[in-house]
Amino acid sequence: MEELKFQSLSSKRLILRKPMLDDASEIFNLRSNQQVNQYLDRQAATSIEDAVTFIEKILAIINRNEGCYWAICLKENPRPVGTICYFDFSSHETTAEIGYELHPFYQHKGIMQEAFTTVLHYGFQVLQLKSITAFPSADNVSSIRLLERNGFKREDDGQEREGSLLRFILREFIEHASLRLSSVTCRWLGR
Repeated sequence: MEELKFQSLSSKRLILRKPMLDDASEIFNLRSNQQVNQYLDRQAATSIEDAVTFIEKILAIINRNEGCYWAICLKENPRPVGTICYFDFSSHETTAEIGYELHPFYQHKGIMQEAFTTVLHYGFQVLQLKSITAFPSADNVSSIRLLERNGFKREDDGQEREGSLLRFILREFIEHASLRLSSVTCRWLGR
C-alpha cells in the first residue's frame, strides 16, 4: 500500500476534506441526529463539546497516518453534510474498512454515491488497497443498496438477524460498472 497520507479529494459536486474544529456544529448535528444514529453502534453526541472531542480524535488519527476521514462538503457550501472514512487497516495495509454517514436532508440525492465512488477510487488507485470491507446493519437497506450498487459482495453466513451486522467486501474496483454519474473525474487536492 502507498504510504497513508491524507489528501483532500474532489468530484463533480463535492469536496472531501479533513474535518476542522470549525465544523463542530455540523458534526454535532450529524452525530446527534437520531435518524443517522439509528443503525450505528455509538453514543449520540449530546453537546458541541462532544463534537469537538470527536474532531480532535479524528485529527489525531489522521496526523498519525492511521486512517483517512473526510468531511463531505458541497462545492457551493464548505460546511460538512456527512462524513466518509477508511479505518481499521490490515497489518499489511492491503485492506481497510469503509464507514460513512450523511445528514438526512442530503440523502437520496446521489451525494453519498458520488463521495463513495471518489473514495473507492482513491483507495484502490492511490492507496493500492486489495480489498475494502463494510459492516452495515442488516436493517439498513439504503447502506446495503449502496454497497451492492458499487460491487460489494456479501460474505457471511447468509442469515439475517435483526440488528446484526452484515459483512460486505469489494476486491476489485471497476469504475464503469459502479458509476451512475456522468463525470468520474477525481482530483486529489494535495494538502
